[in-house]
Amino acid sequence: MTEAKQLQIFDDWMERHQGLLFKVVRAYAFNPHDQEDLFQEIIHQVWNSVPRFEGRSAETTWLYRVAIYSAFGWTRKEIKHRQNKESLQSRSQALVSTNHHNPRLDWLYEQIAQLDEVDRSLTLMMLDGFSYREMSDILGITESNVGVKLNRIKKHLTKQSNDPHHEL
Repeated sequence: MTEAKQLQIFDDWMERHQGLLFKVVRAYAFNPHDQEDLFQEIIHQVWNSVPRFEGRSAETTWLYRVAIYSAFGWTRKEIKHRQNKESLQSRSQALVSTNHHNPRLDWLYEQIAQLDEVDRSLTLMMLDGFSYREMSDILGITESNVGVKLNRIKKHLTKQSNDPHHEL
């Protein structure tokens, strides 16, 4: 693949699917500096992945896989580099969108931030309408495991939303 063709595909993907990447960034990085770092890491990995894309899956499936695995790796590196973890409260406050303030969306991202890596990824993909099959392919787990995990996540989120100690 020529570099010109790689650039053309990359630019097309960024134009059409940038929002997908921002969702992953927001779910894994909790302050503007970290979000910028993670976005750059994901963009770098997407660029490197263009020549390996063979069209066997949808572009969005491919990009989700690249973004999520990049976020997994970035998170592991960040944990190693930070000896003092931030409290969940300080991280969740960083989730407030700079563009739009929607308390329900803020609450949802706070809840997503508390999930482990796989559950966080499944939740994002569920919200984007991915099928169990696509989620299974992206994360390398069985479809039945996807279903079980999503059912547990939904129950957890429902329970949290009914908790009288929180506000939506």
